[in-house]
Amino acid sequence: MANLFKNSLSINEFTWGNLGDIKEGREDLGEEMPVIVYRLMQFTLLDVLTKDFGSERANDFFRRAGFLAGTEFARNTLDLSLDFSGFLAALSKSLSDNKIGILRMEAIDPDTGNLVLTVGQDLDCSGLPIMNETVCNYDEGFISGILNTYTGRDYDVREIDCWATGDRVCRFSANVE
Repeated sequence: MANLFKNSLSINEFTWGNLGDIKEGREDLGEEMPVIVYRLMQFTLLDVLTKDFGSERANDFFRRAGFLAGTEFARNTLDLSLDFSGFLAALSKSLSDNKIGILRMEAIDPDTGNLVLTVGQDLDCSGLPIMNETVCNYDEGFISGILNTYTGRDYDVREIDCWATGDRVCRFSANVE
């Protein structure tokens, strides 16, 4: 097992290296999988965490995991030396290329650094039935981790519109803490 996780102390301490060599390991099946399989893992995990810890803590776990993922995603796939406009363009392309979603910037306050952005066709909720609540807690953390890594500032990211509330995109407010 040590060879599988050579960039990490253990499987329980995540690093980018824990993701392994997917091309080598899935040479016949490839790197892609249906979104339903991703959601099956995500929603069953959320269900177990909610039953054991309550929905508030379960959602916090998802935000924290998303933050870690966003941080590692930014460090390992994005050019952090670009100016803000270039960074947003690269992030948008990367999210689309990786089939995570379609990023659009709606508002930027240059004085505060606060943002409003949307992610369309996202992995977490596009196509879900209306549940009258936002469900993209993982995405909140993911976006926060990316912004924190790029800017060095702490961002509180909250979903304000969601497919699960009847909207066609997920809209996030990202405010510098």
